[in-house]
Amino acid sequence: MPLGDGLVALEAHLDTRTVADLIAKTARWVDPETFRLLPLWYPEYARGAPLYNANWTVRRQSRNAATSEIRDKVEGNSWANKALTKALGLASAERPNWSCCHIWGIDDPSFVRPNLVVQDHRFFSCVGNMLLLPSPLKAFTDLMPDIKAMLRKCAAALYDWQCDHPELASVAPSAFERADYPEAWQGAAEGRIPGIVSLNADIRRRAEERKAKIAKDISEAGEYYPRDRVMQALDYWRIQL
Repeated sequence: MPLGDGLVALEAHLDTRTVADLIAKTARWVDPETFRLLPLWYPEYARGAPLYNANWTVRRQSRNAATSEIRDKVEGNSWANKALTKALGLASAERPNWSCCHIWGIDDPSFVRPNLVVQDHRFFSCVGNMLLLPSPLKAFTDLMPDIKAMLRKCAAALYDWQCDHPELASVAPSAFERADYPEAWQGAAEGRIPGIVSLNADIRRRAEERKAKIAKDISEAGEYYPRDRVMQALDYWRIQL
């Protein structure tokens, strides 16, 4: 006998408002001031992009232990994770069981469609396009459209920015209006929601170091460094190095 949709079964016992409130109470957000200081931390990376060694001269590969097959490595989510970690003033070891969650992307619970938004260098490591969640809660943002819509409403107000990738052109603002939108997020436009990690001297230093490294790589990195895409991304965000 078919079980039916698992989300329907879950919602019979756990309503959307409860999930949204859990996220509102536990999420960690980049300070809007940090976002304005450096909205994009790793313009050289995007999901699915080929990976190279540190100076961008040799393609990175991996060998399958069982078959000895050699495959080219591609980016998953590691550099987006690093961007969010740095923008929150953390180290990876300081955030066990927390997951990086992209806010703007292609909504496809079946995970069949390519996510062209995070495959775009302008948006993959954008810290206004991410938040940090306790790992069990990330599944709700991946699979529940209402939760994703509420996150987008909050993020758009908090950062005064809405992703304008062409694949999201059909996402109407009305889709964000939910009666169970968390009360705690009503102050997002004024930068008043729980979980914001304030910009401090350490985060500012990290941002300046990142900009300096981007400038150095544009000038000195090897032949595979994606200069054109980096420059396009920097121009989009009006980032001055």
